[in-house]
Amino acid sequence: MKTTTRVCIIGGGVVGCSVAYHLTKLGWSDVMLLERSELTSGSTWHAAGGFHTLNGDTNMAALQGYTIRLYRELEQLTGMSCGLHHVGGLTLADTPERFDMLKAERAKHRYMGNETAIIGPDEIRKMSPITNTDGILGALYDPLDGHLDPSGTTHAYARAAKMGGAEIVLHTKVIETNPRPDGTWDVVTDKGTIHAEHVVNAAGLWAREVAAMAGCYLPLHPMEHQYIVTEEVPEIMALLDQGHEHPHVMDPAGESYLRQEGRGLCIGFYEQPCRPWAVDGTPWTFGHELLPDDFDKIEESIAFAYKRFPVLERAGVKSVIHGPFTFAPDGNPLVGPVPGLRNYWSACGVMAGFSQGGGVGLMLAQWMIEGEAERDVSAMDVARFGRWIGPGYTLPKVIENYQTRFSVSYPNEEKPAARPHRTTPMYDVFDAMGAVWGQQYGLEVANYFAQGSEPRYETPSFRRSNAWAATAREVRAVRDAVGINEVQNFGKYMVTGRDARAWLDRIMAGRIPTPGRLSLTPMLSEKGKIIGDFTVSCLSETQFQLTASYGAQDMHLRWFERHLAGDVRVENVSDRRTGFQIAGPRARDFLASVTRADVSAGAFRFMDVRRMTVGLADAIVQRVSYTGDLGYEIFVDAMEQRQLWTTLWTAGQAFGLRPFGMRAMMSLRLDRFFGSWMREFSPDYTAAETGLDRFIQFGKPVDFIGRARAEADRATPPARRLAQFVVDAKDADVVAYEPIWLDGAVVGFCTSGGFAHGSGKSVAMGFLPRERIAEGLAVEIEILGDRRPAHVVMGPLWDDPRMRA
Repeated sequence: MKTTTRVCIIGGGVVGCSVAYHLTKLGWSDVMLLERSELTSGSTWHAAGGFHTLNGDTNMAALQGYTIRLYRELEQLTGMSCGLHHVGGLTLADTPERFDMLKAERAKHRYMGNETAIIGPDEIRKMSPITNTDGILGALYDPLDGHLDPSGTTHAYARAAKMGGAEIVLHTKVIETNPRPDGTWDVVTDKGTIHAEHVVNAAGLWAREVAAMAGCYLPLHPMEHQYIVTEEVPEIMALLDQGHEHPHVMDPAGESYLRQEGRGLCIGFYEQPCRPWAVDGTPWTFGHELLPDDFDKIEESIAFAYKRFPVLERAGVKSVIHGPFTFAPDGNPLVGPVPGLRNYWSACGVMAGFSQGGGVGLMLAQWMIEGEAERDVSAMDVARFGRWIGPGYTLPKVIENYQTRFSVSYPNEEKPAARPHRTTPMYDVFDAMGAVWGQQYGLEVANYFAQGSEPRYETPSFRRSNAWAATAREVRAVRDAVGINEVQNFGKYMVTGRDARAWLDRIMAGRIPTPGRLSLTPMLSEKGKIIGDFTVSCLSETQFQLTASYGAQDMHLRWFERHLAGDVRVENVSDRRTGFQIAGPRARDFLASVTRADVSAGAFRFMDVRRMTVGLADAIVQRVSYTGDLGYEIFVDAMEQRQLWTTLWTAGQAFGLRPFGMRAMMSLRLDRFFGSWMREFSPDYTAAETGLDRFIQFGKPVDFIGRARAEADRATPPARRLAQFVVDAKDADVVAYEPIWLDGAVVGFCTSGGFAHGSGKSVAMGFLPRERIAEGLAVEIEILGDRRPAHVVMGPLWDDPRMRA
């Protein structure tokens, strides 16, 4: 065993082996993988081995498609069999809501290139004669779905990695991981110490324990999972005699997945009375064992399965597989550089290893070697949960995720487990005012305010929900007078030091403002992708306040820390600096009533920032508004927020002040076609594609990060460009990723949309070929399987000159 390596991967399951293979494939041959037992020990060896592309996140779905297509390549490269069975798969829908979800997924697949189809009960019975279609409305069919041999596939990854130069060391237990001052690591094992430039935690069931060796916490938890393999089934034998294999069938109503296994069937369950495993830590002695059979917890699931697949009731049980798998709170993997650590990478929580393992390996290898992945990996970025998360939050969210794995995933759904967890000083005040809560990054955020007998619960739906009337009311309050909501759900950073301006000029692509002014600027990756959408406020030549998405805090801090240079300090004050925004035609008069500062139009211009006393509080006030109205953001110390609220709420009644939530905020921005983080602005897109290039300061004499790509796009504009649409919608509006049809073909997709109550129109934003964008261009946007007429609009639907006056 060598004692130095460029990369040390800890864990020899399918994910660790995939990472090793992809690193060597992309050119890093000095790779070592350590496994405490045999390859596949832990969860990989007892996995059911199914694979599918269906995923609510389009990038995850694309990576699953990559993983599935990779297996043939692995077989050809290594000469080993992965035991592939591309039998196709059906996902059943027994309710209109579930059918809506499948139609929405099928629509996304159109521009992703996945050849899926919506089929009816008659076609379901032809493909799956053992399925009882009573009550079934239809299904999504995916020809890529199938299953494989978990052990054979893992060993094929391993052989491919070794062919590329990787060393795989078995029966070697990692005991410690110790960082050196230069950012490299000493990986201490029971066979000796290895000095590694990079460490990858792919330890699966032991990922928590391995992370603890590095002094960090990963939000993961193992859950018990059980599936059953039957004896021979005559109906399956008859299909085999005809030269056919039975397709996969996912029955979300029964919380089950079913596939052929030899001459019988394999069926697994995501049962409601589920059980977490190893709550206090995974035993190091665990490896190739199974858990005791537990039919009691799947009793109801089995009863339902007998009705959906009657042949099961007559089939004998050949074996029961009951073992643990690790899950993150939202079910997606934890991948990427761990915030706060140098050269320490996560490849954990990959519950669907044979659907996602290849994509995870590819994205992580690109991230390590090239500095970033080729597509947006935010949905599986290890930084998406933040440093506030702990075991007390992780466990109930993992249980909730397990129990809702086959539930309908609605765009407006707010899941209840482990809530409320993080709250602002305004929580009880807003709750008493009827707030209907959502959550972002663990923080409770008011979505809207119910009045009178209106329900305190927004019904999850793909169509317009019962929040419609409340949202419209709040939009009118802002447009007609003045509205107020919190600014807590912004990420906020103080950048100070002698070199602060120079550093910001390098980090940000846009203009860095002069004292007393603010600017809007994209933050770009080295390849020119959008990794931040910031407001930069200059408080002095050596002090700047940055605001951006609250949910991207750890992602942005990780980037800042990676690029720190000179006399610069970056401090995350997201939860220490809070306050309110006020917006509407009476906002200026209202603000003037609570401060002695001159806030007249001439003294306090659009995009100005000032320190001033508001009520009793020392505040940073900036004149800017995401709603498109005359508006202000007022930031104070969190300890002063309640007092500030009392001042504002009391004085505001004379001006018609009303609270508004995030539903109204996102409706108001649509009248102005303001983009939204992780919708219009994300690492999938460049500034020139989205229109953010208008904020890039190409004239500044600084080689800002991403400049080369931005300059190239300026010289040769990209083929697609963000456009705005008014849609002739029915009872459902655009959410995201709906295909855009032009001349009978899909030529683009939507990034976001909704109903703009201010203008009374259904609105969408999305990408079209640049040369086709023109005022009035007629297109169709597919919403829940229905192609709705729409047309391009080139200017805002609403404009109030008071916003800039």
